[in-house]
Amino acid sequence: MKRLFAVALGILTAIGGFVDIGDLVTNAVVGSRFGLGLAWVTVLGVVGICLYANMSGRVAAVSGRATFEIIRERLGARAGMANLAASFLINLMTMTAEIGGVALVFQLVTGIDPLLWVPLAAFGVWIVVWRAKFSALENATGLLGLSLIVFAVAVFLLQPDWGHLGMQLIPRIPESESGSTYWYYAIALFGAAMTPYEVFFFSSGGIEEGWTVKDLGQTRANVLVGFPLGGILSIAIAACATLVLLPQAIDVTSLSQVVLPVVQAGGTIAFGFVVVGIAAATFGAALETTLSSGYTLAQYFGWSWGKFRRPARAARFHLIMLIGLVIAVLVLLTGVDPIAVTEFSVVFSAIALPLTYIPILIVANDRQYMGRHVNGKLVNALGLVFLVVIVAASVAAIPLMIITGAGQ
Repeated sequence: MKRLFAVALGILTAIGGFVDIGDLVTNAVVGSRFGLGLAWVTVLGVVGICLYANMSGRVAAVSGRATFEIIRERLGARAGMANLAASFLINLMTMTAEIGGVALVFQLVTGIDPLLWVPLAAFGVWIVVWRAKFSALENATGLLGLSLIVFAVAVFLLQPDWGHLGMQLIPRIPESESGSTYWYYAIALFGAAMTPYEVFFFSSGGIEEGWTVKDLGQTRANVLVGFPLGGILSIAIAACATLVLLPQAIDVTSLSQVVLPVVQAGGTIAFGFVVVGIAAATFGAALETTLSSGYTLAQYFGWSWGKFRRPARAARFHLIMLIGLVIAVLVLLTGVDPIAVTEFSVVFSAIALPLTYIPILIVANDRQYMGRHVNGKLVNALGLVFLVVIVAASVAAIPLMIITGAGQ
């Protein structure tokens, strides 16, 4: 049983990071417009996040320090500040989207305006972050999030023509869509898969759990179980939208449309599972992003941090998280659409990717911190290939956003 719970951090990171509100919405939108023609981006994102999350976790296990601490020390205050500014702002935008996502889940169940749920959702996140142990946080949220497997079950219940569905996997641009829109959503999917906070949360979570060199096998297990699972669920979400929403030309503008294929496939029971899964995924992602806001600032400035310390001994760490939650609530109370925030957050994540992943590659190759556990030649080769993809996505994101009117 302990070995099963040992991979809970990877499951939480995947469920709360890979399958968060951004991934739920983006995959449903893509499935309803492009079918499975962009599934290859999800596969690419899974490989990329596995590669860099494993580096980040290995850095934490070998050095005994979180990645962000070493980035500042290794690259200097200015380079570290650029990384911090980009990561923190994207993280704050993502946190806002996740709090909004939790509120949308409650609206889905009760029919009550999500604005009334926003303060309660943020308060719930704060209570858990403040009082719950890290192990309880990751185990409960990660395991409840597995209810999202209902999307994969729904694909089978919908009894598709498997040959036709398989043909959808061939990358192609539908006649109703432009090439610019296709590549815009490809970048959005890639940004959703490789959101910067995931690697910082994963690294900091390793310190929370006391990883050492002896735990490198566990680190790899977390990565190789959690993120591919998230990728499978992401493709299942897109497949559900492909089977139900695409033929009816239904545009995804609300959470109810995301879950519509599951309800059509499995009725009330399936609806119950999908609500639990989405609630766990969005709440887990809200916890991750809230913790990541505290992790990044505290690690950069050298403050005391971590769930393993009492709040009174890591006061600034907890204060930063509280301020972040207050900002997220204030933004959402303006009436901004959480779905719109989500769609913008994944694209801006893609823009910030180089500032996150280039430093990680540098640190993972530094023998001063890593000793004999530096990257091997194959890992470095793959890392450099992905850096080319990351930089290309970052450079193309804003022009494509302007050209397509944010995917319209």
